[in-house]
Formats: sequence, C-alpha cells, structure tokens
Amino acid sequence: MNELMDLYREVILDHNRSPRNFGTLAEADQVIHGVNPLCGDKMTLYLRMDGSRIDDVKFEGTGCAISVASSSLMTERVKGKDKDEALSLFDDVHKMLTGQNNEPPEHMEKLAALAGVREYPSRIKCASLGWHALKEALTGSDKEISTE
Repeated sequence: MNELMDLYREVILDHNRSPRNFGTLAEADQVIHGVNPLCGDKMTLYLRMDGSRIDDVKFEGTGCAISVASSSLMTERVKGKDKDEALSLFDDVHKMLTGQNNEPPEHMEKLAALAGVREYPSRIKCASLGWHALKEALTGSDKEISTE
C-alpha cells in the first residue's frame, strides 16, 4: 500500500504542477462545463472527434490538485482512443475510485495512482469530475455536469 501511496503523491503532484492538455480547443465538437460544488472545482472539457475516435481533448479550469491531475491524466490517456475504449476506461476508473476494484487493473498504468483517492472518500468527486465530463461529452447532450 505504501508503494501505491508514493505513486499517488508523485503522479498527482506532477500532473497538478504541469497539467497535460490544459487550455481551450478550437473547433471542439463538445464543450462540457463541470463543477464540484462541495469543494469549488470548476472545469471545462473540450472534445474534438474524428468519426468515433477522440481526435483531441483539452481542459481548463480551477480546482484542487486531485481534480486537475485526474483531468490531466484522463486527457493524456484518451486522446486518440475510440469512443468505446474511452467509455470502457471511464468504467474502470469509476470502479477503481469507488473501491469496486481492490487492485487497479494492469492496463491502468499511471491511472492506477488515482486509486490512492480511496483513502480520502471526500475527494472521490474531485478525481471523477473530468471523467464524468468526458462520459457526458461522449454519450449525452447536457453541456453542464455537477458531481453533487
């Protein structure tokens, strides 16, 4: 467990200090606004598709280190993926964050660091904000989500 917590700290700090894919995206097909009213995280997800493939994805906003890092990890991982692959990854991350998977699956790679959030249940919504925005962008019609 110590090894997972060390990975958690290292990855979260790195992606919070230098978030990947941070900024706006011109010609986005979907723009989803997300908010976590419990801690004030606010983010906007920009998604551009090429058929069923995620051509590009970016995010911007303000929030805690976990929210920013999780969104950064998410954009890094889903860029170039097929819609179904990204939705499957959403399910895996959701199960991991909520403790439905005790051990993160091997294919999670750096995303496994997010499993450390389970030690702080009040922060699960912070870690899942960007992921819920992604799911909404790929499946829904709402332009705003809340993790209430």
